[in-house]
Amino acid sequence: CQGARSISPGGIQPQMSTESAEDHSPSTSYHLRNTGISTRSQRRGAVSAAPITEDDVDSTPPKKGEPKDYKTTQALLKAIDKNALMCHLDDNDKSDMFEAMVLRRFNPGENIITQGDEGDNFYVINHGEVEILVDNQLQCTQGEGGTFGELALIHDCPRAATVRAKTDVKVWAIDGHTYRKILRSNTMRKRRLYDSFLKNVQILESLDTWERYIVADALESVTFKDQEIVVKQGDPGDHFYIIVEGRASVTKTSDDKEEVQVSVLNKYSYFGEITLLLNRPRAATVRAIGCLDCVKLDRARFERVLGPCIEILKRNMEHYNSLISQAV
Repeated sequence: CQGARSISPGGIQPQMSTESAEDHSPSTSYHLRNTGISTRSQRRGAVSAAPITEDDVDSTPPKKGEPKDYKTTQALLKAIDKNALMCHLDDNDKSDMFEAMVLRRFNPGENIITQGDEGDNFYVINHGEVEILVDNQLQCTQGEGGTFGELALIHDCPRAATVRAKTDVKVWAIDGHTYRKILRSNTMRKRRLYDSFLKNVQILESLDTWERYIVADALESVTFKDQEIVVKQGDPGDHFYIIVEGRASVTKTSDDKEEVQVSVLNKYSYFGEITLLLNRPRAATVRAIGCLDCVKLDRARFERVLGPCIEILKRNMEHYNSLISQAV
């Protein structure tokens, strides 16, 4: 147990809308990722991903690119975590993605992508500087760690801008087919991992298989070390948690500042849902007993994927009221 770490979901969610989608008309707007870069006005659209089944997953392993040392991997990780469309990937997705990336070199003045062309690769700048042009007009520049071309990974669309090497440039690249293959494979792995687990979570036991898949796709893994606080009494509630492995203590602090343990949570226990439903501060503190592995849903995902469960909670008032009395 290495301490608290949050890993974003790596699955593709059915009919998933992403705010990172760029408008695909080159004459109206474009959207490129990099820290501190301000682009022209943007109109955001929705991107829907088709539901994934076992038949969609190619059993052959994805191709691998050049080996990468620790420094390169950390640089790629930093770049990906700043990209709104990529930061949701979990550790397995990122690792497989980095392994598949190939190094490409471009000379000054050479186009890496050209406006209007069909997109086929996503790029991370390893070295050098590039210029971003729309209708041959310079918009901005990007340097090491900048990313572009991510929309090619989820669907085919014309490039909304030209990216041209300003200096000698090295970029790490991955094609859309390989990326989708990795994501689909890992999505099915994640579903298989969590499906039987979710069947044993009381509030989720009434969900059918497809509904459990939707929940599994949205889950984020998070690990806490011994005595680390998961939620704190009085804090606003932002997440719903389910314990995968380990135990956690539930304590409440009285008006005279005395902290009393009121419960111990084990595998399959869940907490945080009442706070999200009622929009009230946490009523107790949950603290890890030893290494604690959980999965969590943020407020938006909780409301989106647990709709059936929320209705069950509201109908089952006896169970609902008992939860309120010990809500976290």
